[in-house]
Order: sequence, then C-alpha cells, then structure tokens
Amino acid sequence: MSPDALLPVAFVVGYLCGSVPFGVILTKLAGTQDLRSIGSGSIGATNVLRTGRKSLAAGTLLGDMLKGTVAVILAGFFAGPEGAMAAGLGAFLGHLFPVWLKFRGGKGVATYIGILLGLFWPAALLFCVVWLLIAVISRYSSLSALIASLATPIFLWSLGHAALAALFALLTLLVFYAHRANISRLLAGTEGKIGQKA
Repeated sequence: MSPDALLPVAFVVGYLCGSVPFGVILTKLAGTQDLRSIGSGSIGATNVLRTGRKSLAAGTLLGDMLKGTVAVILAGFFAGPEGAMAAGLGAFLGHLFPVWLKFRGGKGVATYIGILLGLFWPAALLFCVVWLLIAVISRYSSLSALIASLATPIFLWSLGHAALAALFALLTLLVFYAHRANISRLLAGTEGKIGQKA
C-alpha cells in the first residue's frame, strides 16, 4: 500500500491517540474532584494544577505531549512525512474533541508541543522558550500559549518549512479557538493565573 493511501489511517490513528484524556484519567485515579468541574473545566495540565497536585499536572503534561509525539513518529514510520503531519493534525483534533468525552476536550497546548517534537524539535524548543518567557512575565498560561503558538509557524516559515508552517498555522488557529473564553477573560482582566486554585 502506498504512503498516500495510508494518510486517512494515519489521521484516524492520530485522532485516537490524541483522544486519550490523561488529565481526566490521572485525576480520577487519584480520587480528586472531577477535573471538568473546576477552574476552566479543561482537561489539560494547567487545570490539573488547580487541584493542587503538581505531580498529577506533570503527568498530564507529559501524557498529553507524548500522545502527539507517538502518533507522529508511528505514522511517519509507516506513511512517511505526509502521514506524520496527518497524524499530527488528527492527534490535535483528538485532544480538542475527544470521542470519549462527548467531543469536549482540552486546549491542546501540550499536544501541540508533542507534535512539534515529533516533526521538528527545534520549533518545540522555541515554543517552550517563548512560553516560559511570557509565563514568567505575565503568569498567564493562556497568554503564553497564544503568543508561543503565533511564533511557531512564523519560525517554521522562516526556515523554509512551508508545509509544516501551514500545518501549524492551522493548529494555531485551533489553539485560538480553544482559548476563546480565555481571551475574553484576559481582555476583562479576570483570567486565572498559573498556580491559582479554583
């Protein structure tokens, strides 16, 4: 079977990987309050941190990153670079709209980084540096993610990776969509800061 014929399979596999809700699984196993009932209601690491359990937040961050990385690497092995990108898109959509949670997922930042790690790791490093810089200055996780995601496709484009830049431009638009409520709170001055409990 040709790599092109495997693109739909790569996308579906990526989606199923991305749909694994590590935040919900880990907090449920730990016996904490339902993650979707606190803070922003998101299933990501930032909201897990609002439970006060830093270890759970770290585990969620790692899991949400690696599901993107694993999807990309597996698809790349069997379906080539285009398959890897298809799996990356699938994984990101899976995290935002997981089939297991009635299509109500997270904001996608950790998975975005994981996909970058699998496709072009220097861009993942850039994302993390920008995120940390803005986080230290503002203490807003959402603002850090928005600015870092804006910088990523520009960085990829500047290095001549047009296809990756196009993919991450699309993912950045999805990041902004997922953060639409955060953007409203940022503008209103009511957005929760990093480490702030619900």
